[in-house]
Amino acid sequence: MSEPAWEWKFHESIPSELDAGHKLIDSYVKKLEQFGWEGSDLFHVQLAIEEAVVNAITHGNKQAPDKSVEVELRICPASTYLRIRDEGAGFNPDKLADPTDDEHIDVPHGRGVMLIRQVMSHVEYNDCGNQVTMIKHRSSGEESSDEDNDSDE
Repeated sequence: MSEPAWEWKFHESIPSELDAGHKLIDSYVKKLEQFGWEGSDLFHVQLAIEEAVVNAITHGNKQAPDKSVEVELRICPASTYLRIRDEGAGFNPDKLADPTDDEHIDVPHGRGVMLIRQVMSHVEYNDCGNQVTMIKHRSSGEESSDEDNDSDE
């Protein structure tokens, strides 16, 4: 599979502060909207970046002021690429308890990784677990023209 022709790229480190993370997320969502992303695809990407950035800041870097979160984002009309890396020790995403099990249903943490995997087209963690790479391919229905919506419901 060939690399998409990314029309917008962003690569920067942000401080381990939730305000900085939310500012980045808001800017990225606006940029996706400029590329015509909408509906469930936009919602899914927004959910994934929110989970990944907040987890990197709070769990990975523990909001340490001397640490930062490296963020790489790319957008083209059909796909978006996100890479989030913190300076923490990492974790093994395959060893997380299933948050849908009855014994974990009341636990307030642990759903982010599951949600990211459900809404993104591709999710990969590095070996030590302090970096997540995600790709979302737009749904064909959301790229289509209005003529696809002419059928009666």
